[in-house]
Amino acid sequence: MLRIFEQIGRYFILMGKVFSRPEKMSIYRRRILCEMESLGLNSIGLTAIISIFIGAVITLQMSINLSSPFIPRSLIGYATRETMILEFSSTVVALILSGKVGSSIASEIGTMRITEQIDALEIMGVNSASYLILPKIIAAVFFFPFLTILSICIGIFGGWMIASLTGIMIPADYIDGLLIDFKPYSITYSLIKTSVFAYLITSISAFYGYYAKGNSLEVGTASTRAVVVSSVVIMIFNLILTQILLI
Repeated sequence: MLRIFEQIGRYFILMGKVFSRPEKMSIYRRRILCEMESLGLNSIGLTAIISIFIGAVITLQMSINLSSPFIPRSLIGYATRETMILEFSSTVVALILSGKVGSSIASEIGTMRITEQIDALEIMGVNSASYLILPKIIAAVFFFPFLTILSICIGIFGGWMIASLTGIMIPADYIDGLLIDFKPYSITYSLIKTSVFAYLITSISAFYGYYAKGNSLEVGTASTRAVVVSSVVIMIFNLILTQILLI
């Protein structure tokens, strides 16, 4: 238990260094753009592939489970839309990205730690925590919501595609379901969750990489811990944010 409190304390101390005033904003702007490409653009393909298949699977399962003649077929489109917006495109995509992005961040910063590159930055008077971590946090918080919107659109398209190709339902009924009782706040809720999850993934992964010790094996261990802890914290905050924003 004491170990957990020690880790939480070190995390908040590190975040204090991360959010201290940057020395040169021009350098940070360039790094933020590079991180947006590394963390965001390079994740588009994975997000799109997973979203289209999940949208198709949700539609297929809903069609099988709601096969009663007394249930309108348009509810399948409604259920697919709500599932993608409220949960999948924010929480599940965040869990997937915690594996891809989180392990990458922890490995990158951990390697810099064990090869003493971070020590060299400190000797030169550079705030290494802010220089290495802050651009990643900003890039993820700003770009991950775009991945969420992309996931929602592609997932809904995947549902329409499976309805058209398999004939499990009339595509027009699916589209009618997409228009049933749409609440724009659901999108806002999803984007808020995504931004919070983006911060958690990048900051927790950077924390484990920044305090990595030893050799390359320890970097791998730090990456694994970063992914596991990020996933657990995401699920905890998913419950908290749902309680605050929806209930």
